[in-house]
Order: sequence, then structure tokens, then C-alpha cells
Amino acid sequence: MEKKLKKYTIGEFGEQYTEFRHKPKEAIKYLKKVKRGECVAALYRKDIGDIDIVWGENDKNNKGFGLKHIIEKHSKEIKRLGFEVEDFIPIVVQFGNVNIKKSDDKKMIFENHSFRFVVQTQWDGRKKTFLLTSFDLIKKACYKK
Repeated sequence: MEKKLKKYTIGEFGEQYTEFRHKPKEAIKYLKKVKRGECVAALYRKDIGDIDIVWGENDKNNKGFGLKHIIEKHSKEIKRLGFEVEDFIPIVVQFGNVNIKKSDDKKMIFENHSFRFVVQTQWDGRKKTFLLTSFDLIKKACYKK
């Protein structure tokens, strides 16, 4: 029996997986497995709508964006909080409050007392809403003392 391959649209970050709409945990697990592309509308917030999760990139200095960046730079601190990345991201996206003073026309900063996440709203001058990064603020506060 011949297996049919699914064809995907190619977007700014590679293949666009649409089967994970509003299924962030499954989307994150899939991107961790394939290590490329983007899951369109995997996250949702009532105040900004759908948010894509992109695999992204990260360099040797931990400068980057997307899920790869979050995993390579912040997964240890997320694990210290008792979470896996695929559990942490959907929670913080739902419970962060927008910080108007730190946000601008290209990105929105969401925070609460223990975490921050950033949603990019433009890419190469075009509208594109995706999770840029997410991290634990408790660690940063501990090191400032």
C-alpha cells in the first residue's frame, strides 16, 4: 500500500503545519521532533488572536527566536519550575498580562510576577504573529541581588 505524503505550504519559517490549530502541546512536541517549520495558529489568546509557534533559530551565544531558542536557552529554568516546555508555553501565554510600556508596534511583551513571553507581530515588514521567546523571571531576580 502506498502512503500519501501530505503537502505543506512553505512560509517564512519553512513548512507550515496547520493540523495543530489551537493544540499547542501537540504542536510543540511535533516541532521538537521535526526541528523545522511553523505550526500555524497553535496558540490563541482572546486579546490578540492566533499565535504561531515557529521552530526558529539560536546561535552559539543563545541569541535567536522561536521554539529552538526557548529550548536551548531556557529549558533548564523551565524544568526547575517543574514543567516541560510543551506544558509551560501554553500556560504562560494564557496568564501573562501585556506590558504596554515595554511593547511596541513590532512586539508585545507579556509578564506576570514569575515569567515573561514575547510575541512578535511583524516579520520582514509584514504582519506575522508568532511566539518569539518565553522565560522565567524568578531566575533573573535571584541573580540581581
